[in-house]
Amino acid sequence: MELSKKGLADKAAWEQVGYSLPKFDRDIIEKNTKENPIWIHFGAGNIFRAFQCNVVQNLLNEGVLDKGLIVAEGYDYEIIEKMNRPHDENTMLVTLKADGSIEKTVVSSVMESCILDSENDKEYGRLKEIFAKDSLQMASFTITEKGYSLVDGKGQILGAVEADFTAGPVKPASYIGKVASLLYHRFVSGEKPIAMVSMDNCSHNGDKLYAAMDAFAKKWAENGLADKAFVDYVNDKNKVSFPWSMIDKITPRPDASVEAILNKDGIDGLEPVITSKNTYVAPFVNAEECEYLVIEDAFPNGRPALEKGGLMFTDRETVDKVEKMKVCTCLNPLHTTLAVFGCLLGYTKISEEMKDAELKKLVEIIGYTEGLPVVVNPGVLDPKQFIDTVLNVRIPNPFMPDTPQRIATDTSQKLAIRFGETIKAYAAADDKDVADLKFIPMVFAGWLRYLMAVDDEGNAFELSPDPLLDTVCPYVEGFKAGLVAGKAVDVAEIKTVLQPVLTNEIIFGVNLETVGMADTVCTYFGEMLAGKGAVRATLKKYLA
Repeated sequence: MELSKKGLADKAAWEQVGYSLPKFDRDIIEKNTKENPIWIHFGAGNIFRAFQCNVVQNLLNEGVLDKGLIVAEGYDYEIIEKMNRPHDENTMLVTLKADGSIEKTVVSSVMESCILDSENDKEYGRLKEIFAKDSLQMASFTITEKGYSLVDGKGQILGAVEADFTAGPVKPASYIGKVASLLYHRFVSGEKPIAMVSMDNCSHNGDKLYAAMDAFAKKWAENGLADKAFVDYVNDKNKVSFPWSMIDKITPRPDASVEAILNKDGIDGLEPVITSKNTYVAPFVNAEECEYLVIEDAFPNGRPALEKGGLMFTDRETVDKVEKMKVCTCLNPLHTTLAVFGCLLGYTKISEEMKDAELKKLVEIIGYTEGLPVVVNPGVLDPKQFIDTVLNVRIPNPFMPDTPQRIATDTSQKLAIRFGETIKAYAAADDKDVADLKFIPMVFAGWLRYLMAVDDEGNAFELSPDPLLDTVCPYVEGFKAGLVAGKAVDVAEIKTVLQPVLTNEIIFGVNLETVGMADTVCTYFGEMLAGKGAVRATLKKYLA
């Protein structure tokens, strides 16, 4: 069996080994889609293939939709050339459930793939045709947060962007410049309305996309390279909208154990492709069963009935509340907690940590006891139910090969939003006291202990990448000798040495000294320095 239009013609063979197949007439849907497209998505990666494509497939199966998806790839053209087109736009979704069962689905909702290459007249011409269509309702994006940035890490305008500003919209070189050029083509085709929907996992994502489009419109107009009315078009919410959204679904890279399952089913051509840009793609994607996509309902040209497929449409304020609920309390802080202590205690899989009595209790207290009381309920998702699912279904899922080492990346950039917001809420509430937070400071102490790059057994390990390592690691370096010797360290001495870190609001979101948390952090940190096994002993002592 092969994943292609020809191979899928033998439905019985696929169904016999447990695959769910599309229930619609692909030829009809493909014709409808190409003639009157409604949704084009930029970014042919795993989350798109596992989430948005499957939602559309379900709605096509139910007859709710009569048009499928068009996907465009602008970063790595080989994904389209070596994966989408050889498989006639089909993919396999393997849903890995926490109970150990799997679901196998052939997803065929992508009707056309495009390459976002302005130097390729055929490919780019087709994209311009799509953007000129009256029927087009939305262009969505999963291109990562940095995909919207016009500057490099030093704040300098990217070379390709600067060149596009002066060359105009005819053949831009930068990814975001090409998108702006296509939007300009829609403008000159009759100022047709469209929703530009970022679905990337970053805060206020629609604003990031808007800022990029607005910058291009203004530069091109200023340089006489585009109609000045294009600026008004980009800024007219009745013509072009940039909704906020919150997306949440774990889609790790294709796993070898899943490939083995599919091989056993007799499917040919499963070999993954590593492109010249080092993208790892395969004919299948593996993903968890849980998924959330909450979108601001701002679609000036209408939209498909995606709520019938489980997506949630609401106002901007509610999207913001959902994001804060997830990032500040119900998921991300728990992941960071497990990342820090997982590295210290020698774990290599996040799921295994949920079998650890102390770590399980620690994240339960941080989520339910410390975080939940100050969460603003967004209404569309219940915070307690969200945490229940995270702790009982999502994190313990043995199929999810997430590691504490990966999640520990950039922890210094995460603490402020993932824990600092809860501390601020306690400080601002009349009926709350920051002193009641006992275990958020334990995570801070654990992070400081983690920065020593020595695990709880006394073995050195490699710290995950983090832009502040060179800044913060020197402060804890002096405690290493005492750690090895198992020598107790005076809390006052710790506080004096760590003062510049403890008072850094950029790291923690608050000044730990000012809010009265510094002593608690230093006490925990001191106890974690008492030699081999001290991290575990500290957890046991306070979680007893």
